[in-house]
Amino acid sequence: MARAPGPSADVGASATARQGSPVVTSAAGVEPARLCPIAAKIGHRLSLEIDAYADSHGITRSRAAAIYLDIASETLREREGIPGGRADELLDVLEALRSAMDILGPPALGVVRLLAHWATQTGGLKVDEDELLAEVRTVGSEEWEQAVAEAERTCREMSQLVEKATQAGD
Repeated sequence: MARAPGPSADVGASATARQGSPVVTSAAGVEPARLCPIAAKIGHRLSLEIDAYADSHGITRSRAAAIYLDIASETLREREGIPGGRADELLDVLEALRSAMDILGPPALGVVRLLAHWATQTGGLKVDEDELLAEVRTVGSEEWEQAVAEAERTCREMSQLVEKATQAGD
């Protein structure tokens, strides 16, 4: 049987794989996926971004667009199962926390200032009000940092447990 002129299929496949085309695993082994041409109208900024990516990586505009689409596809797959309004929910929670801090913060600082003032007025301390406030703020800051570090550690541990449970469910 006569073959078409040009590189053999093996050489073309390995060259394509080296250029970063998607790879598909099949029963026959790992082989480059066949690229399918598509046409799409995109915004001017995205077009410039793809062109810049292609230039900086020394690849064709078509290959850069394919990489962008692969990344977008992967991102969309990762977001499956996450409700669209989840980000809004998180923003609402953050706003509620900010409101709580706005309510709790000033009275807490006011109490600290009043206690420092009263402690120095009784004459039982050998420091003035400003020194006492500085010490209270320093100790409070250290305690706060420790509480935040513990909360972050707990969040990381919970996140790892959720990730492990998710992987076990797959």
